[in-house]
Amino acid sequence: MSSKPQALASTGPMRSFAANSKKVATELIEINESLLEFNKFLTEYYKQLAETWNEAQKKVNLKAPEVPQDVEQIEAFKRIWIDIFDNDFTELFDSKKFGENYGKLVSQELELTKHWNNITNVILQSANLPSKEEIDEVYKELHDLKKRVIKLEIEAKKKKVAKNEK
Repeated sequence: MSSKPQALASTGPMRSFAANSKKVATELIEINESLLEFNKFLTEYYKQLAETWNEAQKKVNLKAPEVPQDVEQIEAFKRIWIDIFDNDFTELFDSKKFGENYGKLVSQELELTKHWNNITNVILQSANLPSKEEIDEVYKELHDLKKRVIKLEIEAKKKKVAKNEK
């Protein structure tokens, strides 16, 4: 008990939460580290998108410098814009640098989700409530039971129809 001084002052349901507060604090520290990494990769992601947009727009401006005056010029301008942006963004999305950064971004996002789930589970456990996994298991069982009931109802209807036909 002496290693958990916050639990000494707690009574009732808060005692469990106070005892688990170290787990929550640890998760919060780790989530902050993951958040820093996530933000680094997110910044790079948007930087790559913005740079590609700017370069593509510069190419469009060079290729079609004058303001379109009629429908044909507008259509030509749109085709130029679409072609250049399509090529430049396809090149970006196919690049190794973009793929690596995007992979790390998604990985950090999953890491953040893991930490939030851990915190949620500690809080649910402290409140003597079922965890997400336990609730998911109950939903799966309910879904399976629903399917079995529907199957049994169909079989019962078939038997009833067969009995009525005799």
